[in-house]
Amino acid sequence: MKYRSGNVLILLSLLVLVGCGINSQRNRLPSEVESAINSVADDIAQERYDKIYYDASELWRQDVTKEQSAEVFKTLRARLGKVENRSLHSATEQQNSGGALKGNVYIVAYQTKFELGEGMETYTLVDRNGHWLLARYLVNSTALNQ
Repeated sequence: MKYRSGNVLILLSLLVLVGCGINSQRNRLPSEVESAINSVADDIAQERYDKIYYDASELWRQDVTKEQSAEVFKTLRARLGKVENRSLHSATEQQNSGGALKGNVYIVAYQTKFELGEGMETYTLVDRNGHWLLARYLVNSTALNQ
């Protein structure tokens, strides 16, 4: 009987370790996705709003004009200030067979500290011919309501 209890304990320990490994992998980003996000974040920080617009996916350009896109980023900068730091909150990969976000998609959320408040930044990237492109960008912060 002791032999079986020991096996059960070892099995449970392995399951816990495997479960932890799955959770940590879920929050890791492929280097290509991380690089694309870093590029967009750098463009935002340097106020290269036209570059963001032209480098984004067709989905971004279908939703807003170049001027509207720039205005959104200017408003975010005015109300929140520059990003001071961010930490990965979640990363989800999806394979969509239809809809606006058809194909391979990554939705990545960061808990972000801005100069004038905190918020959640969400980047939605789509794979277009092996390149990860910005499809959507969202900032949710109570500081935007003030």
